[in-house]
Amino acid sequence: MKIIKHIYISLLLVGVASCSDDYFDVNSSETAPTTASLEPQYRIQGAIENTTGTAQYRGMREVLGVVQYGSQNVANYYSETWSNEFTTGRYFLWQNAYVYALPNTADLIVLGNRYNSPNYVAVGKILRAYNFGMTTDQYGDIVTDQTYDGESSMNLTPEFVTQREVYATIFQLLDEAIDELQQPSAIGLDQEGGDVLYQGDQDQWIKFAKAIKARYLNHLSKKTSGDMAYDAQQIITLCQESFTSNADNAQVTFGGGEAENDNQPFSSTGYGSSRFDYFSDFFVEMLKNPLNLETPYEDPRLGIIVPEAVNGGYHGVVTGRGLDGLPSDDFSLGNGGFYTSATSPTYMMNYSEVKFIEAEAQFRSGNPGEAYTAFRMGVQADLEKLGVPNTQATAYLNELDTQVGSDNISLSHIMVQKYIANMLNPETWVDMRRMDYSADIYPGLQRPDNVNLDIFPGANDWIQAMMYEYNEEDRNYVNMPDNNPYIRLTTPVWWNTEE
Repeated sequence: MKIIKHIYISLLLVGVASCSDDYFDVNSSETAPTTASLEPQYRIQGAIENTTGTAQYRGMREVLGVVQYGSQNVANYYSETWSNEFTTGRYFLWQNAYVYALPNTADLIVLGNRYNSPNYVAVGKILRAYNFGMTTDQYGDIVTDQTYDGESSMNLTPEFVTQREVYATIFQLLDEAIDELQQPSAIGLDQEGGDVLYQGDQDQWIKFAKAIKARYLNHLSKKTSGDMAYDAQQIITLCQESFTSNADNAQVTFGGGEAENDNQPFSSTGYGSSRFDYFSDFFVEMLKNPLNLETPYEDPRLGIIVPEAVNGGYHGVVTGRGLDGLPSDDFSLGNGGFYTSATSPTYMMNYSEVKFIEAEAQFRSGNPGEAYTAFRMGVQADLEKLGVPNTQATAYLNELDTQVGSDNISLSHIMVQKYIANMLNPETWVDMRRMDYSADIYPGLQRPDNVNLDIFPGANDWIQAMMYEYNEEDRNYVNMPDNNPYIRLTTPVWWNTEE
């Protein structure tokens, strides 16, 4: 990741200066908003990297234990057992989105308009939609129109809008961006090498916008009426018009250099390394038997994603339990695999996810043959992305043909493979909630050890949303929805309710 230096505007930091978050401590060099000083070609990189390096990283860090990709070495860690900091609104996605990521997207839109470059306006809108999406999916109602827009005075007491309204805004931003990317622009997206996502290829940005729209339309799987009803055919069409191979993957790469923010955040040299001590028992065991067969068939990606334990084999730590007095060398470290090495990319969206979204939509439409075709393509794409040797990949795909095929394809098959392919993407938490944390969908899934029984007393009680950050509550409590943890953490967000 190339480093660009700018100065933060102090007004955006009101109420967060005392935060000791580890990312902010090392990332003063990340691009920050300063609308009038630079042309858009000098701002696009910061808009992309603040989306992935601050917002997406933080959104994933907080749910790493919730979705049971990783586990800590200590028992009762707050984000694994939904306790302590999870009930007080400290250090979550909120400030990273509103202080760093979204202001950069707003400035890019303003500058694109100012310099007769609708392509930059479009990229700003795509990234803005992406950030709004990540944020609303974790909180529900959020701030959209009254957040920093690059032109108006900063509003420290903005009004919140419903998640339904946020989704309408997301779809509008994406539609406008697709149109604007087809208009002539005075400045190319990669004129100064700032388009670290697609190197100025506007057709790929259009594909990305359509893929994001398919993702968010697919979230509406519990909506059966009204203008937000689940529309499987629209989703299928968008998927088929978006990514066509791994070459379209939306990913930010890292150089593995001396600077911490030139390393994958979840690597041993990244600024978030301490958050991923070990792979979880759930994830490792899933890879040992992803098809849930009586005679397990091991996934060839296991040893690529998960490092072997010092004492041999692949063993995860039970989420919420910690090492429980056992030797650390018995377990697979979180750092060092395909997704957690210094040069591992951060994936915003990949081709596999697009095919799994299409597979789900086809399945819900009663088209098992088409569902299996899309499903198989998604698995194959992920095997290729991870560099699985051809002989192993072919054998695994043949096993899918035998054990699954169009006759046996199920929602569980689709969601398990999507869970594996979307490693370290906060989108996984959306899926788990949409699937009601069902062990029928995710075989072997159980609530973590030492779960917070005060707020989640029942065996089927799972965390549904995040607390709004305490800084927002301190200055904007009049407009903020109920932030009582007994309500906030247990109430499903809008898209997860039937209507």
